[in-house]
Amino acid sequence: MKAIQSALQWLFMRVEDLFNRAFGDRINPLYHLGSITFFLFWIVSGSGLYLYAFFETGVTGAYDSVQSLTHGQWWFGGILRSVHRYASDAMVLTMMLHMLRYFAFNLFHGFRWFSWVTGVALIWLVYASGVNGYMLPWDALAQYVTVTSFEWLDWLPPFSGTLMRNFVYADSVSDRFFSLLSFLHIGLPLVVLLLMWIHVQRVPKARTTPPRPVVIGLVSTLLVMSLAAPVLSQGGAANLAKAVMSVQLDWFLLALYPLLSQWPLGQVWALVSGITLVLLLLPLWPQGRRAAQGTLHATVRGEGATAAEFTLRPGETLLDAGLRAGLALPYECRNGACGLCLCSMEQGTVEQRPYQKSALSDAQLARGLALMCCAVPNGDVVIAVDGFTGASATEVPQYQARVVNMEHLADDVMRLRLELPGASRLDFEAGQYIDIVLEDGERRAFSFANSPQDNALIELHVRLVPGGRFTTHVFEGMQVGDTITFEGPRGQFTLRDGTQPILFIAGATGFAPIKSIVLDAFARGLTRPMRLYWGVRHPKDLYMLALCEEWQRQYPNFSVVPVVSEPESGDGWEGRIGLVHDAMLADFPDLSGHEVYLCGSVRMVETAIPAFLAQGLAEGACFSDAFVPAARPIAAEATESGVQSPSV
Repeated sequence: MKAIQSALQWLFMRVEDLFNRAFGDRINPLYHLGSITFFLFWIVSGSGLYLYAFFETGVTGAYDSVQSLTHGQWWFGGILRSVHRYASDAMVLTMMLHMLRYFAFNLFHGFRWFSWVTGVALIWLVYASGVNGYMLPWDALAQYVTVTSFEWLDWLPPFSGTLMRNFVYADSVSDRFFSLLSFLHIGLPLVVLLLMWIHVQRVPKARTTPPRPVVIGLVSTLLVMSLAAPVLSQGGAANLAKAVMSVQLDWFLLALYPLLSQWPLGQVWALVSGITLVLLLLPLWPQGRRAAQGTLHATVRGEGATAAEFTLRPGETLLDAGLRAGLALPYECRNGACGLCLCSMEQGTVEQRPYQKSALSDAQLARGLALMCCAVPNGDVVIAVDGFTGASATEVPQYQARVVNMEHLADDVMRLRLELPGASRLDFEAGQYIDIVLEDGERRAFSFANSPQDNALIELHVRLVPGGRFTTHVFEGMQVGDTITFEGPRGQFTLRDGTQPILFIAGATGFAPIKSIVLDAFARGLTRPMRLYWGVRHPKDLYMLALCEEWQRQYPNFSVVPVVSEPESGDGWEGRIGLVHDAMLADFPDLSGHEVYLCGSVRMVETAIPAFLAQGLAEGACFSDAFVPAARPIAAEATESGVQSPSV
């Protein structure tokens, strides 16, 4: 069994990685199988209610009413019939994948046994509802499914042949019997809905609605399939006087029926009962590695002196336990792909379940970072989470701001200025960021570029990323007067108190939080020496170099060193050339006695920090933010970090 699970893990991780590349980790459908199943249930229920409104619940009228819906109302009723069928099939598929993934990653032990067992019951209830649905159109397929099903049930000792008496003659099936079938098709889904609600009760903050792009994709796919291959009745109206010789089966809901025609019925019962029993007993199967027993304790530290404590059940991840305790911890995919739930291990150790390397690199793992959604503590732990304020998960305030100014700082950099209603102001620390909330709930993080003292407006620097959803809207669709929803402020990439000289390193729009920090330092009258190394690809990307040079003339403790990595012959560039961190290392062969603040891409941060430490920089004197596109912040740090993500 361990070998099977390992093989399935390998397969899931690689398929999920491909889907992440295709869709992004925020809308990867494999991370939303549970919520997709809920959504498909509502599609099945909504379409079913409409179909039932035109359905005749009688033997003589059932077939004709379905035909009328399919052909007389082909433009709506017929499409809904196909949507109803395909959504039912898709629901079986997502449930099976959901269960298979939980099996692959060994997520059915300990307190999770309840979700696993209710999931097994749900699958069989969905099968029963689907099979019952195939009985109602009362065509040849319905006749085959109905007769075969009752033959199978009739094998059980309590019935002993009594059920098949209803199908001996053509007129044996009465309207009362047909009303019973219709009643079952309403009652069984209601039981499914109840059990689905019970199923998610032990999953903290369980999502029952998938992201909007997934919803749009699902609905579009179902409509296209319904138009391209509409569902039609088979073989004319049911006629019990004739045996059904050939039908086309739905292999999602009726996969068992060929066995019912080929095997002895008792063997089929044995197969189904055996599979069900094995699935129900899986939680009792010995684990390869036993989780720490007893109640564990975790302390999470955040901004300033903020701290909170919570308890963990054996085998529970840090994220699930924290959310269960009502803490507002950062997360998105919950499957080790987005990197939003990154934390720093201060005390204790964890077992890290499988995750994508893009979310947690080996270098970060070696520095004591972990993904809360995949981290199962081996004992009591203390962790640090960037941006954690101690608030409960239901206390995340959102703000509405109006765009009052848009200015091109470069061809691909836009300065946005935002104003809160009623000329109110947002208190923040220099170097922090806000999360812009998109219509579907996705977030894009951008750092403050203005100082806390000048907070009448919020200044953001937005760099255009090709194909970027939000940044493309800023450059092509946004207008002055538009409203933006955001959360924040967040982050710990702030200037520490001290007397040591400061070295700032900014890559591209990583200049934004550095600008905020430098302006704040000037406003507070700091006299510590400050030098900014600003690295870009081309000279034109130094979009506010003139401002930095003005600071250099005005403040004797500040200087700026622009560095261009890819100058062209026509640029006329006569300054420093190369990688920005190499330029700083060349100027400071001994970094002891300095503080370094670094903001740029993950690759730059992960390359630069080890080089800084090798040249004498103290581990407690390096502070950094790393950012990547698609709103996947990764705090790459030496000892502390703030999450900042100038993203798409």
